[in-house]
Amino acid sequence: MFRLSQSPATRQSLLLLCLITAIGLFTYVQRYNAPAAFFWDENYHIASAQKYQHNIFFMEQHPPLGKLLIAAGEGLLNRNPVDNQFIGTDYGTELPPGFSFVGYRFFPVLFAWLTAPLLFLIFWKLTRSDVAAALLSSLYIFDNALIVHLRGAMLEPMLLFFAASTILAFLLLKDEQNDKRFGWWSILFGTSLGCVLTTKVVGLVLILTIPAIVWMLWPRKDLLARFAGIAGAAFLITYIGVWQTHFALGSTINPVLPDQGYYQASPQYKAVLGAGKTRSLRWFPVMLKDSLAFVSHYNNGVPRLDMCKVEENGSPWFLWPVGGRTINYRWETPDGGLYQYLYLQSNPVVWWISFAGIIAAVGLVLASFVTDMKTPLQNRPMLLMFLALYFGYMGAISQIDRVMYLYHYFLPLLFSFCVLALVVFEVRRIGPWNVTPNRRLGALLALTFTVFASYEFYRPLSNYEPISDGAFAKRSILNVWELHCVNCAKTSPFVEKP
Repeated sequence: MFRLSQSPATRQSLLLLCLITAIGLFTYVQRYNAPAAFFWDENYHIASAQKYQHNIFFMEQHPPLGKLLIAAGEGLLNRNPVDNQFIGTDYGTELPPGFSFVGYRFFPVLFAWLTAPLLFLIFWKLTRSDVAAALLSSLYIFDNALIVHLRGAMLEPMLLFFAASTILAFLLLKDEQNDKRFGWWSILFGTSLGCVLTTKVVGLVLILTIPAIVWMLWPRKDLLARFAGIAGAAFLITYIGVWQTHFALGSTINPVLPDQGYYQASPQYKAVLGAGKTRSLRWFPVMLKDSLAFVSHYNNGVPRLDMCKVEENGSPWFLWPVGGRTINYRWETPDGGLYQYLYLQSNPVVWWISFAGIIAAVGLVLASFVTDMKTPLQNRPMLLMFLALYFGYMGAISQIDRVMYLYHYFLPLLFSFCVLALVVFEVRRIGPWNVTPNRRLGALLALTFTVFASYEFYRPLSNYEPISDGAFAKRSILNVWELHCVNCAKTSPFVEKP
């Protein structure tokens, strides 16, 4: 069904795909078990995973797929002889001696790693150049913020993987002429979108790909109907299947948990739990309604962003494209002189060039509508779609009152990578210079070297490597990052000094 050409070009593309996958193995997977300590949201997600392992009922602000996979990793590798330390809390704290994170972090790290080859395929589809796709993949495999966050038992690795899978399925559908493969790509699209929406609510922005597909297939109503039927069925099976798995596993009440273990369950849901009917699809609407209502209840209790607080880890959405503000996830000192950090610090070259791509894309699209361009845009529909994803997400986030964090920019960062890939191939002249294919690849090669150099410069902060206060200070380039070493005075450009 999926026969590969044996041409030299195909072999080169596969070699580059393998190369990107291998590099991603070293940047994302190597020593992912370190540090053997909680950081950031692992306290929440590992506590949730243990509840799945012991069939404890609970409610949480995020959909269940990510936490199910975190639990599945520990169940698969079984590195801890005891796995019930946190079934009586929503936030784990004290770790027993010898506690292993290998299983709990396994699937997040696996999905983080496999996102690299997915992005290579996306860039390949967007640019039609395997070399350009490989060079553009450096944006992902050498970004320090992505590496430090996605190596933990977090939800974002799964979110980005399934988002990339959804985008790839969209691009495959756009160009597919074979009816059988079109059906497979429709299944991939529906399944991937279902996985996105059962991982994090912010993934809802990807439904904007559906109008794009409708517009693309509108001239062929038969194909559109086929896509709607196949993708719709795949989505519903995935979405209902994931939630039903969550409901079926949560059958036992632990009275030490909030509201005597019932959280915000309605009387009807409590009756379902009492009767042991959580496995029945008959009660699925009741259980889903209560679970989605809990999201609003939880977020109403989250504090708002306080820019006047020096200790605030949250940041406003408009600072995210330039990397503000960073978060010190964890630190320790081996000798009292050098310090090891897990710092959510961006690779500034990656984030800034990607944001520049967004600005350039807006300019190109506007120019294409208001002026008679000498050379029309080749991929204006794709630029419009990815810009809609980017600004749709940022616009929605800007309306949220609760505190948000730098890693909430990861999904639009992924969209900006795609926009940059398109922009690079839309620009065909800069001043007096024609942008030839060789010059374009040369520029991408130079960008890749710069990305790697910046990654190496910030690697101590993402790889828990010892660093002195002086060396740390050299890495604090922008005040809005608020990048502070342990012994440095915490200051903020948004807080007036007394």
